[in-house]
Amino acid sequence: MSDTGKREHDEARNRASDPAARDRADPASEAEARRAAANANAEGSGYADAASGFADADAAASADAERIAALEAENADVKDRLLRLAADMENLRRRTEREVKDARTYAVTGFAREILSVADNLRRALEAVPAEAKADGEGGLAGLIDGVEVTERSLISTLEKHGVRKLDPEGQRFDPNFHQAMFEIPNTEVPNGTVLQVVQAGYAIGERVLRPAMVGVSKGGPKASAAKAEADAAPQDVGDTI
Repeated sequence: MSDTGKREHDEARNRASDPAARDRADPASEAEARRAAANANAEGSGYADAASGFADADAAASADAERIAALEAENADVKDRLLRLAADMENLRRRTEREVKDARTYAVTGFAREILSVADNLRRALEAVPAEAKADGEGGLAGLIDGVEVTERSLISTLEKHGVRKLDPEGQRFDPNFHQAMFEIPNTEVPNGTVLQVVQAGYAIGERVLRPAMVGVSKGGPKASAAKAEADAAPQDVGDTI
């Protein structure tokens, strides 16, 4: 409230409480006093309305802040779920691609495993022919041997076209993932655990073993690591230089 309005308000109140003053006052003064009182009341009411408006604005701002916080939390939750869904979809896509690839690679696994016995029989038939008969090559026997050999090679080639490869590990280091040791052969000249004899060839398709190779391995020789170290230390023949 301004100083002038306050002063007029006080004077009007004093006149209202003093009967003598009311009697002395003229009608113009009474009207002025009433206007001053009305102005004072209006000004006080304005302050109250302004204060009420500020309170309402603060309450609205607080409510807006709460709604914004709730929406931000909901947005973060939705974003997190979308990211998880995207990751799940990517994992599903990769898994599906891998399964489709495996299905194509290993589709002939069962059939190939059955065909291995045919390849084994062809090999046994060739090994059953005496060396003398092979050397003499008499008439139809030579043609029969050649025919069996061609058939075996064709069968192995067909298997390879479908991802089946033959395991013939003679001279290699024994690997239990691909080989099955049937017996040991004493030999001090080769590293211990070297495959010296292949009793039955193995086969693999892709990264899977259809059948391990049945082998005989050496024993009594130097350990593989020691043999490798000796081989690395041995002088190398680099031939003549110009």
